[in-house]
Amino acid sequence: MIKEKLGHRVDDVVHALFPFLFKRAINPDWLTVCGAVVAAASAVAFAKGDFRLGGFVLFASGLFDLVDGVVARHFNISTTFGGFLDSTLDRFVDMAVMLGIILYWSATGEVSLAALSAYVLVCTVLTSYAKARAELHLEHLPGGMLERGERMGLLVAGSVFGFLPIAMCALALGTTYTVGQRLFVAQREMARLDASKLPETEAV
Repeated sequence: MIKEKLGHRVDDVVHALFPFLFKRAINPDWLTVCGAVVAAASAVAFAKGDFRLGGFVLFASGLFDLVDGVVARHFNISTTFGGFLDSTLDRFVDMAVMLGIILYWSATGEVSLAALSAYVLVCTVLTSYAKARAELHLEHLPGGMLERGERMGLLVAGSVFGFLPIAMCALALGTTYTVGQRLFVAQREMARLDASKLPETEAV
């Protein structure tokens, strides 16, 4: 939701905050990979129960994810593989971080929180998969209420400020609603697409 409303302003913000990134060409794929490596470190912190550290490190990894596309557009070096790599490693980050949290709560006997986190993980994967699958047939599928930026923001805030269980409840509700949104919109738009392919009925 935030991405769809403010995405066109991201480039200006990144240029203002990180001017050093635009002095010479940087391979944006390396920024993408670095972000994933940093996120893996946050997953380890979560698995060890250091939620605050995990939140700060996850925020740092998000900065890499924010700037890689801007750098690619600035130097006109965007590639098809770059987009594929970015999307693939985003899914890696989503799953690694959630698995770290699940492992910690499982190890400490917090079965309910571990199960809640596992449910969030499933809905997170479904949210991304529904969009990717739908856009094989549709030109665009709206993001819905809780896109990746919002999910990561809730995780970071909940970890850093000490309300991760509450954040996880919000994620469970939000991701469930977002999956439902995407299924509803996909069904509606695909029905229209199917109808447009039917031969016109001959006038009687």
